[in-house]
Amino acid sequence: MGIKACLFDAYGTLFDVAAAARALADELGTHWQPLADTWRAKQLNYSWLRSLMGAHADFWQVTADALDFAMEERGLKDAGLRQRLLDLYFNLACYPEVPAMLRQLKDAGFVTGILSNGAPAMLEAACRSAGIDTLIDHQISVEDVGIYKPDPRIYRLAMEKLVLPANAIAFHSSNGWDIHAGKRAGFYAIWINRSGQPAERLPHPPDVVLRSLTEVPNILGAAG
Repeated sequence: MGIKACLFDAYGTLFDVAAAARALADELGTHWQPLADTWRAKQLNYSWLRSLMGAHADFWQVTADALDFAMEERGLKDAGLRQRLLDLYFNLACYPEVPAMLRQLKDAGFVTGILSNGAPAMLEAACRSAGIDTLIDHQISVEDVGIYKPDPRIYRLAMEKLVLPANAIAFHSSNGWDIHAGKRAGFYAIWINRSGQPAERLPHPPDVVLRSLTEVPNILGAAG
């Protein structure tokens, strides 16, 4: 296939974005799932809106703003709870299949990397807490450009950082809109459709659709 590098979106692809709220499910009760859903939706919405407005703030600020919206929507005004949720988000767990999948890719000689909206400190903390920091060669943040995905400059940034052409990079994302943008940039695009969402009505559909990252080494010929 000519693929030399495997690039991954971080949040929702490698890291479980619902893990922070789920960890406090006993305290949040029935609020935890709606809170997690709104938190994620507003996080993405604010990243797109700030890009369109030319009002960039890093992803940690966007994440905190989105949480504030979600908590107010649920009538939650506990400052201690807010801080615990943010602390948990800063140290998110990865999905169960991630470490073994990355190890297989590394053993097969692939370069591995993250291409994420996340601020550098967020990515470093998440990789470290999930125990995958030694399995990721490059942590590429949109902060080097100052605008969020799916701006085309983000995908060009990845090519520059990896010093590879687009067709030598396999890009994996759980976000349909992100994977379409990656395919448009020329990547081999693998959509990790964890929740079985309908296909996005956008140009440049993915090359492969999977329900988890488990089969990625098989798809790329890295399985031992």
